[in-house]
Amino acid sequence: MPVIFEPLTLRSLTIRNRLWVAPMCQYSVERRDGVPTDWHLVHLGQFAAGGAGLVVTEATAVSPAGRISPEDTGIWNDEQTQAWSRIVRFLHDQGAAAGIQLAHAGRKASTFRPWSDERGTVPPEAGGWEPVAPTALAFPGYSTPRALDDAEIAGIVDDFAAAARRSVEAGFDVIEIHAAHGYLLHEFLSPLSNERTDAYGGSLENRARLLLDVVRAVREAAPDAVMFVRFSATDWTDGGWDEDDTATVAGWASAAGADLFDVSTGGNVPASIPVEAGYQVRFATHVRDTVDAPVCAVGLITDAEEAEEIVRSGRADAIMMGRELLRDPHLPLRAASILGAAVDYTPPQYLRAPFA
Repeated sequence: MPVIFEPLTLRSLTIRNRLWVAPMCQYSVERRDGVPTDWHLVHLGQFAAGGAGLVVTEATAVSPAGRISPEDTGIWNDEQTQAWSRIVRFLHDQGAAAGIQLAHAGRKASTFRPWSDERGTVPPEAGGWEPVAPTALAFPGYSTPRALDDAEIAGIVDDFAAAARRSVEAGFDVIEIHAAHGYLLHEFLSPLSNERTDAYGGSLENRARLLLDVVRAVREAAPDAVMFVRFSATDWTDGGWDEDDTATVAGWASAAGADLFDVSTGGNVPASIPVEAGYQVRFATHVRDTVDAPVCAVGLITDAEEAEEIVRSGRADAIMMGRELLRDPHLPLRAASILGAAVDYTPPQYLRAPFA
């Protein structure tokens, strides 16, 4: 059996294979109420029917102010929770594990969705809101955020905990804390976006305080759930957050209750990134080797053979794919055929069209 088609067990959850769906924002909540729609059911459901082991939602806001755009999903109320429950049931019916990525966009909140004719921050009169951040430093092209005070920071920890409880209620197996790509938790981690001089700024321990508070709060709120943390392992900029910082804080997060680290890079500041096939895998491997914890790798991993080599060589424990699954939602079933893996989860409705 190819390694990527061997199950992976985390806590009491066994995931059927190591080919997983990365979180991909859809910006498709037309009522702007955070409630996932039929689009989200079909979008996420196709990957489960296509053989993915784990399907993770887009960045799902823990509060209205935490959305990247007004069209983002959320999980801060009952209507959203119930809508997610319907989607989770379908994912489970297809044999896939269901994951939700909990997020707060910080200074990159309240932005126009990518295909809008406008760019930057959505103004209040157009349905936007004031972004918040560790420090009143703007992401280039966006409005200047308001620096959070201590009470607001504590409230954000509470928002993550409440979202984790709702995620369990909705039936999710995996809760991923989004601390990457320049969103709020990453903003606190990086000295390029965090110039605070209080208990949340300065030293690495202080800059990691909010993330670790969130990890502990989510673990307490969802004691049996599998918990991932997504990191951007480097800002790709001198003086910024880097892979050694990531490994150190991942070790602290592991001790606080995290089960696996999802390792990406960049997004906090504009940077020149040497993009090529598998360019982020080495960062995942560094965390895996330093912390002795499972990791998944992501970033321009586009074919079955490459994914198999990464996992078989011990550089990562699982692979997340994004764009390639948009092109072919049945890629895992095709990969099983290519690699000679005998899997029994092709939907019976599709047996007349074998993937061989």
